[in-house]
Amino acid sequence: MREAGDTRETGGVRRAGGVWGAVRPQLVRLVGAGLAGAAAELCGLGLIAAAAWLIARAAQRPELAALSLAIVAVRGFALAKGSLRYVERLAGHDAALRALAELRGRVFDALAAARPAARDRGRVRDGDALTRLVSDVDAVQDLLLRCVLPAVAAVACGGAGVAVCAAVHGPAGAVLAGGLLVAGVVLPLAAAWAGGRAAARVAAGREALAVRSLDVLEGAADLAMAGASARFAARAGEAAAGLERAERSGARVAALVSGAGFAVQGVAVAAVAWVGLRAGVDEVGAAVLALTALVAVESVLPLAGAAQRLREVWPSVRRVGAVLAAPAEVAVSRPVAVPRGPLEVELLGVRVSYGGSVALDGVDLLVERGRRVAVVGASGAGKSTLLAAVAGRVSAGSGAVLLGGRPLARYAPGDVRAAVRGLAQDAHVFAGSVRANLLLARPDASEEQVRAAAVRARFAEVVEALPEGWDTVVGAGGRGLSGGQRQRLLLARALLADPPVLLLDEPAEALDPVAADALTRDLLGAPGGGTLLLVTHRLAALEAADEVVVMDRGRIVQRGRHADLLAVPGAYRDLRDAELLAA
Repeated sequence: MREAGDTRETGGVRRAGGVWGAVRPQLVRLVGAGLAGAAAELCGLGLIAAAAWLIARAAQRPELAALSLAIVAVRGFALAKGSLRYVERLAGHDAALRALAELRGRVFDALAAARPAARDRGRVRDGDALTRLVSDVDAVQDLLLRCVLPAVAAVACGGAGVAVCAAVHGPAGAVLAGGLLVAGVVLPLAAAWAGGRAAARVAAGREALAVRSLDVLEGAADLAMAGASARFAARAGEAAAGLERAERSGARVAALVSGAGFAVQGVAVAAVAWVGLRAGVDEVGAAVLALTALVAVESVLPLAGAAQRLREVWPSVRRVGAVLAAPAEVAVSRPVAVPRGPLEVELLGVRVSYGGSVALDGVDLLVERGRRVAVVGASGAGKSTLLAAVAGRVSAGSGAVLLGGRPLARYAPGDVRAAVRGLAQDAHVFAGSVRANLLLARPDASEEQVRAAAVRARFAEVVEALPEGWDTVVGAGGRGLSGGQRQRLLLARALLADPPVLLLDEPAEALDPVAADALTRDLLGAPGGGTLLLVTHRLAALEAADEVVVMDRGRIVQRGRHADLLAVPGAYRDLRDAELLAA
């Protein structure tokens, strides 16, 4: 039996079995679709064979009774083929779409539940995540519908074709088997080999285009301020041009494969008919041999395209599998309940590195419950990483983070996320109404609580000036709002949550200095019911903080009250002097 504190992987229910785990529940539907497709191909083969026999035999002017069975067979095969094809399409697409819905949920869960360390190592960008969630998952649909099902139908129809030709004339069946081997094995292998490079280039091009495009769209305002819009747009254009070249190369390979397939079909039909005629098969038998061979090879030709498509989608399937196989966050087998009310936060020798670069270097910090602590320092000093370590969003290479006197690992990850919340630099505004964006923090909040949080964030007056007030719809990322309005919305959402530990990373960013200082004073004076850690680059308003922590190069270099730090030479006074000079 595990002791308390032992860990196990979470997310296993949704992620078990990888891609196969999402497809397996639809196996019955897929088998049904495959059988229906195979039956449709067999009906097509039977239709051609019966029609060929009927036409050739009718030319000999026999009694009508001699043709009645063939007439019924032609009608039956024709009706059955269309019906079975419809069943195959319906069952196949239904199964594929159900599997995709399940798989997309699994991928989303996997991306959301990846361990912090795994995220740090993988550095999955937004464009990469979007590609995994959309394009790569969609590729699984092609794997099922354009690769697996055609293979099932080809095997059934090809085998039946060989049997029919062998029944008419044994050697003709052997010749057809050879043609099917070329069309169904040699040609697909050649197509997969020839299209492999193009498929890899297409997959890489799509991923690059997604990343570049998202950089341009999401960072439009920042790029414009930095004068880099044209350069990043040019990079996106280069990615689009590279993708176009890769797709053209793939189209040329597909055209060559298609032409080769028709050539193989023609040769196989001619060879089967020639072998039969040389052996003395009559006109009826020759017609049956030729048309049966035509249909049998035709049913196998899609395998070349399927093999080529398999090479194209397989990297996507592997990437999806890698996401699902990534380590999940670690949960406690018997988690301890997070205490209520403001919580004490303590860091003991915490060290965090990103790609070999040290972000936190042995940080020791105790924040008593209910205290209001401001964290300051130059850009890159480790302030945001400190908040991320407290929230459990990054893993410590060494040391420990304690919450309420216990390590974070003793609590369930979901409980930690609920207890330690706030405003992070990567906070997102979703497409929806202003009210819906705020209620994400506390869905059961009353109108009075929502408005109170907005007032504290100085967002209420912004909402009242919007065309539809609280019901005004904003775009993804806060489109339709200015930078300052977006920041106040995110701050209001953080304040509405009112967690036991509130983390605010540059809450007054994008506001003018006077408004930023006033807001910072209010936050430090009345932060809510929890312990407050506030990162800011504005020092003028920090006299309301219980303590100011000064960071430099991942270390805490000074601590104390605002007035006390200004009274002695050091990093804090240097930062304040630089702020006054810039004013």
